[in-house]
Amino acid sequence: MTAMILGMVPTAAPFLSIAAVMGGLGVAGGAFAAHALKSQLSEKSLDIFETGVRYQMYHALALLLVALLLTRAETPATALVVSGWSFIVGVLIFSGSLYALSFTEIKWLGAITPLGGVAFLIGWICLATAAWSFK
Repeated sequence: MTAMILGMVPTAAPFLSIAAVMGGLGVAGGAFAAHALKSQLSEKSLDIFETGVRYQMYHALALLLVALLLTRAETPATALVVSGWSFIVGVLIFSGSLYALSFTEIKWLGAITPLGGVAFLIGWICLATAAWSFK
């Protein structure tokens, strides 16, 4: 009901909310890395952590775009919805595995990271596909 009051297609609200949380956590993660982790992690591990934060922020903004585009869609575009979920899954797998790798240095976690990258690529391909549905 609230989504309708705000003039949003119902699928836009969760993406907007998740984008805001991902962005906020990205800012917090970046600050945490710059201050608290700088003395706790090796330079390599800190770089790995910061890569996770960077990609999380990029995709929080991409998810925000998806949410905003969904508010303009007359009906929820399947490609936009798949794009949004792909960005979320990508952050969980890509950034999440990098965060875990930076703290634990368990090497096999690095093998999971590309799966998140594939989810990101699917998201961008779906977003490009969805662009053709707008007039």
